[in-house]
Amino acid sequence: MEKINAKRFRVQLLMLGLVLACASSKAADTSPSQELARWQQQAQQPASAQRGQALWTRQQGEWSCASCHGEPPVRDGRHASTHKHIAPLAPAINPQRLTDQAKVDKWFRRNCKDVFSRECTAQEKTDVIAYLISLK
Repeated sequence: MEKINAKRFRVQLLMLGLVLACASSKAADTSPSQELARWQQQAQQPASAQRGQALWTRQQGEWSCASCHGEPPVRDGRHASTHKHIAPLAPAINPQRLTDQAKVDKWFRRNCKDVFSRECTAQEKTDVIAYLISLK
């Protein structure tokens, strides 16, 4: 009986290790600096953290990025209408931020449409990422 339990435990431990390895490799497929470079290449202009902060705080209708994420976004935020918790966006505070390209793309697509009623330009994305990276 002990031999079976030990074997079962080893198999479960191996499976857990594989799951964790897959999850961690999937979660960090990019970095904040790689995301900055990706969008800066599309924008074909240097990023500006100052422009990023101005966009971040620009009121468009009832909302700005800061309405939900805070200004500066180094603490937990709360969605203005759903009140859903939002973890800090600054990568220096939350190292998981800007490490998943699909999430970065989804985040910009959804939030730019919510706040500005349009997609953000590559330059705006570059500037916002530069602003988020600049926060300590």
